[in-house]
Amino acid sequence: MGNCVTVSEKKEFIQWFLNSHELQKREAAWLLNYLCSDDDALRRTHFVDNLRNLPKTMIVSARCVSMTPFQYSKKKRVTSDVETAFYDIRSGCSEDLYISLHFKEKTSCPEYAAVLEVNPMERQDLVHDSLCSLFAEIILDQAVRDYRKKELYRRIDDALANGDEQEFLQLTEQWLKIVENK
Repeated sequence: MGNCVTVSEKKEFIQWFLNSHELQKREAAWLLNYLCSDDDALRRTHFVDNLRNLPKTMIVSARCVSMTPFQYSKKKRVTSDVETAFYDIRSGCSEDLYISLHFKEKTSCPEYAAVLEVNPMERQDLVHDSLCSLFAEIILDQAVRDYRKKELYRRIDDALANGDEQEFLQLTEQWLKIVENK
């Protein structure tokens, strides 16, 4: 999955896609052809699989799959009207457009893989998830360490109460190792 797909690569892919697949909504082909003719719009166009949390998205499906034929979404307003999407994209807005295409065997399609990018929000989610995992691990390690210290302290008290000098010396040695590793 590339993160820096050129305009010419996107054009080639769209032309390949339109030549290889019949779309459920024919007007969507017209919109994709328009994108090919506008380098600025195409520069801001990204092909992704996951549209979650993105401000401006479009779904286009081929006839070979039973998915939503066409859907355009901008700032949580959703439409299935291709003409509305065209006018919004054509308005020259500087927002990025994220497109998810649905067609048979897209997961094994090298043409699609060549233009596929990662949803930027997914990257943020991955960083957030990694940080949360790290914090959870730190907290869990501290909890285990605290439990072991308390348990060892309790056993030292028991050894003192029972007058078991050997047990006391062995446990205090363990206690010192724990305290030193802090």
